[in-house]
Amino acid sequence: MDARAIPPAALRDVKAVELARVWIAEQGLHCSLKFGLYAADGVARETSAWRIILTDLAGHVADALSADGMGAQADLFDAIVESFNQEVSAPSSRRMGGSAAESS
Repeated sequence: MDARAIPPAALRDVKAVELARVWIAEQGLHCSLKFGLYAADGVARETSAWRIILTDLAGHVADALSADGMGAQADLFDAIVESFNQEVSAPSSRRMGGSAAESS
């Protein structure tokens, strides 16, 4: 298995929480998710939190691609958002992988 390193800030922070692990395995996407951190505040707060998490993740991907010489960060971020919106509107495949989700 090719696992990613834990970020140094997460190692330093005793209150750090891992929210997601994502793999491509057996020809499908498999996830382990931690959800419900904001559930006590209602579904709107929980979905808003995931909106921020996913948007920040897209920004990190754009940053990494830009650092690897694939283009300007802003252009890459816009392309990711556009591609995301296209995929939401017309999925290219259905979810087939498993999910191990746990609420807090």
